[in-house]
Amino acid sequence: MVKKLKFSSCGHLRSDLVKDLNFGKMKHCHTWVFHSFNGVLVIGPLLLLFLVAIGSGYFYNAYSFPEPIVHENENRTSNLSGKCNFFDGNWVPDESYPLYNASECPFAEQGFSCLANGREDKEYLKWRWKPRNCEIPRFDVHEILEKLRGKRVVFVGDSLSRTQWESMICIMMTGVEDKKSVYEVKGRKITRQIRHLQVRFSSFNFTVEFYRSIFLVQPGAPPKRSPKRIKKALMLDKMDDISKEWIQSDILIFNTGHWWTPTKLFELQGLVLPD
Repeated sequence: MVKKLKFSSCGHLRSDLVKDLNFGKMKHCHTWVFHSFNGVLVIGPLLLLFLVAIGSGYFYNAYSFPEPIVHENENRTSNLSGKCNFFDGNWVPDESYPLYNASECPFAEQGFSCLANGREDKEYLKWRWKPRNCEIPRFDVHEILEKLRGKRVVFVGDSLSRTQWESMICIMMTGVEDKKSVYEVKGRKITRQIRHLQVRFSSFNFTVEFYRSIFLVQPGAPPKRSPKRIKKALMLDKMDDISKEWIQSDILIFNTGHWWTPTKLFELQGLVLPD
């Protein structure tokens, strides 16, 4: 069984500044070494703030957490070391949230809209993610729109990635005057069956895309004499066949970590097999 995977695709990304963030630790981007299948490629703290907030919000809506305790003397600028662990923090109430209205966004799936499905209270929308030892800037949609001019942003993963992709589009649309200038390139509706979706912000000449690839690697035929319930094996040394389509992205955000668990996979004859 392959314990670590090394891919040298990072050199093909067009961005001048690409960082590989692994739980707050940065590395030079020459070779990708995956100790776990979690990763984020981003440019700038504002976009990272969006991803942390949206990703964490997915779980916040699904589970109940006790109200966090925030101390008044908490450092609101930055910690003394000059480093910030964006993943270590709490949800704090913020009356200025939410940053967009999902019911008014044509790219938000109704199935993921609590209000559209009958939820009456709105307090769950008024929470902001705050790192424990530092303060991160508020999401400035106009600044991000300008920074993304001429860029290609790509999300890769499962339904979690797709809802993050939808949320980013919706929040970016709040800064666009002509809403019709934002459209899915092929006029497709957002569904889980479509493997690739591409939304273009024509006024700013950039696209935000989604590719469905839950394991990021290629599936293959199961080994001989494997149980009948096994339909495929995962080829850990080969990237998904559609990976060649997202290589030329400027910003790449992907997730797959929660799929690599003993309840979903097991090892047989040196191969990792989906259960």
